[in-house]
Amino acid sequence: MTTFSRSVAYVVLSLAVLFGGGSLFAFMVFLLAGSPELVSLNLRENEVLWWDAGLSIAFFFQHSGMVRRSFRQRLAHFLPVEYESAGYAIASGIFLLALIVLWQKSFPVFTVSRGVLRWLFYIVYLLSFTGFIWGTRALKAFDPYGLRPILGRLRGRKPRPMSFVVRGPYRWVRHPLYLFMIWMIWSCPDLTRDRLLFDGLWTVWIVIGSILEERDLVLEFGDVYREYQRRVPMLIPRHFHPIQ
Repeated sequence: MTTFSRSVAYVVLSLAVLFGGGSLFAFMVFLLAGSPELVSLNLRENEVLWWDAGLSIAFFFQHSGMVRRSFRQRLAHFLPVEYESAGYAIASGIFLLALIVLWQKSFPVFTVSRGVLRWLFYIVYLLSFTGFIWGTRALKAFDPYGLRPILGRLRGRKPRPMSFVVRGPYRWVRHPLYLFMIWMIWSCPDLTRDRLLFDGLWTVWIVIGSILEERDLVLEFGDVYREYQRRVPMLIPRHFHPIQ
């Protein structure tokens, strides 16, 4: 790599960690505590719901569109392959932060959990978050910010081919990270109209995203993944005995 290319690489790495890591932390707080409504747009009640739905849909298109194999193949004509994952993390972070900052609260409040029930919601969130971390650790190649390809190029290392190995919660369900995320989404103890909209839209999107991701995984791993699909459910565990 030239000196200029190394400089660009370090800038991209920094931006990926800043936007990717910062947005993920903010999103985890958003899931538990609800919207901080950092920017008030003074919208009417129905306008709030349309606005919030639009923010969610914009993120869905960006997040699911950029990760598709067809999009990455087109992007390779303009961007070095080492920067694809980091660019994806930066774009996703920007869209997610925009959603959190611009999300508008609405009323009425359907439920406000108190006392023991409120703590039960917090416990569900904590257990789901712990499960999410367990799932990421089971993915030895988990690289949410796209750092590994860039660092490998800087150090002169060739990328290793992806291998299909089933570990941890992936022995019970094919998409444990999505399952734990759904639990976290529904673990907010206070339910307003905007939060109900958020929970419903994001749950549907996660299910649809799982189906779309499966198509890419079948293309990448072929019959090995088809056999995995046959033996392990997508999101809802069927039994307590994991595959070996």
